[in-house]
Amino acid sequence: MRAFHVLGLRADRRFPIRRPPRPVRRNVDEPRINERIRKSPVRLIDADGTQVGIVPVEDARERARKQSLDLVEVGAKADPPVVKIMDWGKAKFERDKKAKEAKKNAVTIEVKEVKFRPTIDEHDFDIKVKRAERFLKKGNKVKVTVFFRYRQLRRPELGEEILDKVQEQLAEQANVDSRSRLEGRQMTMILSPESH
Repeated sequence: MRAFHVLGLRADRRFPIRRPPRPVRRNVDEPRINERIRKSPVRLIDADGTQVGIVPVEDARERARKQSLDLVEVGAKADPPVVKIMDWGKAKFERDKKAKEAKKNAVTIEVKEVKFRPTIDEHDFDIKVKRAERFLKKGNKVKVTVFFRYRQLRRPELGEEILDKVQEQLAEQANVDSRSRLEGRQMTMILSPESH
């Protein structure tokens, strides 16, 4: 035991554990390219879009190599699989660029929440209604929640009165999407901006 410490080794490292290498995981969304295409024969489409026909996968790879392009599997489910000769780097860049553009142009609607209590004061109520109004003007949905505590649960009509008052004050700016009864200790109402 001491000999290991003198040599700078620890006793538990005498026998290193050999683990098999982890397999390289392919992204499921990505098509197979070049050597990863295993099935043969394949239906080949040339770089200019003309159908060559059904050929062995080795011939298709060789043809792509001669044109300095990649062989990409575009129809894996077909029998035989459909492969196309193309510049995969360029095609992938264009695809990612379109996805990024679509994501940038997508309209995201957030749901903002405004919380009330059944015994809320008039001034606090007005401030929270103005906040909800501001959210609606920005184009967001608003979730109005009334929280009940202990004995307040015996009087759910107080929560309904608050939701009615909010709905009445925001009638010009909002539509009621959904309104729930008492669920647990809260009552909710979802408002969406009025479309003109």
